[in-house]
This record gives sequence, C-alpha cells and structure tokens, in this order.
Amino acid sequence: MAKWREGDNSMSNMHLPHQHGEGEETIRIQAQLRRVEHFQTVAEVFRQLGDATRIRIFWLLCHCEECVVNISAMLEMSSPAVSHHLRPLKDSGLIISRREGKEVYYRASDTPQSRLLHQMIEQVMEITCPEQDGPAAPAEEYLPDQFAIARQVHDELLQNIGRRITIEELSKQYHVNPTTLKAAFKSVYGTSLAAHIREHRMEEAARLLRTTPMQIAEIAQAVGYDSQSKFTAAFKAFYHILPRDYRKQP
Repeated sequence: MAKWREGDNSMSNMHLPHQHGEGEETIRIQAQLRRVEHFQTVAEVFRQLGDATRIRIFWLLCHCEECVVNISAMLEMSSPAVSHHLRPLKDSGLIISRREGKEVYYRASDTPQSRLLHQMIEQVMEITCPEQDGPAAPAEEYLPDQFAIARQVHDELLQNIGRRITIEELSKQYHVNPTTLKAAFKSVYGTSLAAHIREHRMEEAARLLRTTPMQIAEIAQAVGYDSQSKFTAAFKAFYHILPRDYRKQP
C-alpha cells in the first residue's frame, strides 16, 4: 500500500512499495484515486442501471417520451412496477417528467450523463449481442417517434443548409443512436442522410448560380462548404460541370 507523510496531503510525497520509474502521471492517477466521492457518484449512476428492466425503460425513454400506461404496455408490466423503476431513474437525474393535464410524460434528460449512458448501452449491446449486427432493421421495426425525429432532422438541416451539422450532434440533440438515426432517415427518405442533404445543397447552389450575382465563394459558404475548392469539386461531381460554366449556360 502506498504511504504518505502524516499530516501532509501532497501526493508528491507518496511512495509506492515498488518503484518502476513512475513520474508525474502516477502522481496524477494517485491524486484522482483519493477522490473517493467521485467514484462513489459514478457507482451510484451505474447502480441505477443495475437492473435489466430499468435499463429497458431508460433505453426506451432515450428514444421517445411516454406515459406510464404506454411504458407498461410496451414492457408488458403493471403500472406500479414501472413506477417503481421510474422513481430512482428520476431521482438520479437520468430521466425527467412533465405533466399535461392528468397525464405525466417521461423522457431521458438532455444531459451529458444520460447521453453517455445511452451510447454505452447501445455499444455494449452491439458487442455482447452479435445478433444485433447485420442489415438494418426493416421500417416497421422502428418506433414511430424515430420516424418523427428523422423528419425533424430533415427540416432542421434544410433550414440550416449553410451550417455543417454532424450526425453525432444530431444524435445527441434528439437522444437517438447515430446508427438508428441514419437507418430511420433512410427508411423515410430512401437515401442516406449525407446524400440527401448533399442533393439539397447542390440544388440550392444551382439556384443561386442561376438567379443571383453572388460570387462562387459566397455560394459555397451559403450551402455549407468551408472552401470554394471543396464546393467546386462537389458541384462538378454532382452536375458534371464546373459552377462557373453552369452559370454561363443559357
């Protein structure tokens, strides 16, 4: 066991029984290990998910907002049993609720902790449950809420066509796994998210070339490209003609 001088809180005075050339990194690790309360907080979060049913409920609420009655129906459980699991999840801050009339709706909270745990659950499932791998699930296997999210993502991307938004950002914003988001989007629109928004960007660029006197560099920025050269390459790949030559066409 490591020893330190009595009454001295400095980790730099700690000495390990066996010295193997440890340096500043070891001191940093030792200092972190002394923060027992931090590890206790982490353990408490994981404890909330130490039950398969609770994990199912949390996972469900990461994808949609539901009332107790619907959660009970989806999990084939009684409402009191569901409420029993909802209470600690809410107390831990992993889920939140809102009241609408007499109905209370629950969903995962929009916090780094909830998003991280959601990603961990899905990634662990992919690793430990091989049957999860393979072709994307058919459309009918996705929750209706996921299709609604796909449409919201579509509308948001079109409204912000000049801004580069990553799939990771969207998945965090809408509490949905990136893989699920991409698959749901393709089920709704018949093409990948990236290809779909690229098509809209090119159509908008073509419109601006035809109807405005904007410089090509300005158009590139207006449709989400950080450089004229990247925009020109993308435009030519899509229309098989350079932007300046497209503009000259009658």
